[in-house]
Order: sequence, then C-alpha cells, then structure tokens
Amino acid sequence: MRTKDLAYIALFAAITAVLGMLPAIPVAAVPVPITAQTLGVMLAGAVLGARRGLLALLLFLVLVAVGLPLLAGGRGGLAVFAGPSAGFLIAWPLGAFVTGLLTEAFWRRINVAWALVATLVGGVGVIYAVGIPFLSLFTGTSLLTAFTGSLAFVPGDVVKAVVAAVVAVTVRRAYPVIERPRRARATP
Repeated sequence: MRTKDLAYIALFAAITAVLGMLPAIPVAAVPVPITAQTLGVMLAGAVLGARRGLLALLLFLVLVAVGLPLLAGGRGGLAVFAGPSAGFLIAWPLGAFVTGLLTEAFWRRINVAWALVATLVGGVGVIYAVGIPFLSLFTGTSLLTAFTGSLAFVPGDVVKAVVAAVVAVTVRRAYPVIERPRRARATP
C-alpha cells in the first residue's frame, strides 16, 4: 500500500469523524438517531473505491472502539458496539466496500445517476440490511417493527446518497482517486 493510499484512508476516516460533530437527531420510537456520518460511508466508497473505502471505515471504527468520541453526540468506546445502533455501525465498512465496488464497476460510464445507484445500494441498502435485523434482536421487537421504525431514516439517507453521488462525480472529474481500469493488452 502506498503512502498516498494511507493518507486517503486517514482522510476519509477523519471526514466521517467530522460529520459526527453535527448534532444527532433523535427519532421517536427508535433508539437510533439520525446522523450525518453515513454520508462519510458513502463518500469513502464512492471516492476511494472498495478496498480503501472499507479500510477508511474500519480505521474509523477502531478509533471509536478505543474510546475516541467520534460518533454523533460524542459517543465512543466498546459500549456503542453493544447498543441498538451496533448493527448499523458494523455495516459501515461493508457499505463503503459495496459502494466502492459498484462505483468501480460503473467507472466507464460514471455519472450522477450511476453514482446514486452505488450510494443507495451500498450506503443505504447494505447498512439497513445489517442494521435492521440487529436492531430487532437488540430491542426484542419484530423485524417488521424494526423495519417500520427505520423508515423514518429513509428520506434523510436518500438526500445523503444524492449529495454523495454529486460530490463523488465532481471529485472524480477534478481529481480522480480511483484509477481507471486498464484494458488488457492483446498479446502478439
């Protein structure tokens, strides 16, 4: 891994931390707040690609686990991984990875629409697919109840996905971090 890769990984872990400084918005009847940090998940995958996006969010979660108060509301430490939002947190690296995989797959025709597909699938779909079942188990409610309660997050997550898609395409045009896939050379 190059020094530049390490710098990008650290930068996007820091961006996710900074997004945690924005106040969390509590949601009635759901023990998980709305935060801006999933925007960091989407941006890490869409700008850095699968591998570096995954590593950026793993680094972020390691820093949270050792006690740094990087989550919205100044939370940190191992206790956050034993709470109702633990499934969502654990899904962040996977969400960044899937977002990055899709972005890389769409690279040749990347535009805001394709980037939006990547951020919605990876940054919303994957995170919900892991977080909602965990929330159901943690709270002792049915999967349907946890799913229904999580619907309050969808409008904000869609807005974050749109913002991430626009930023990712803009950054990619100005300063592409993901290198273009190389065509295989024909052998003589």
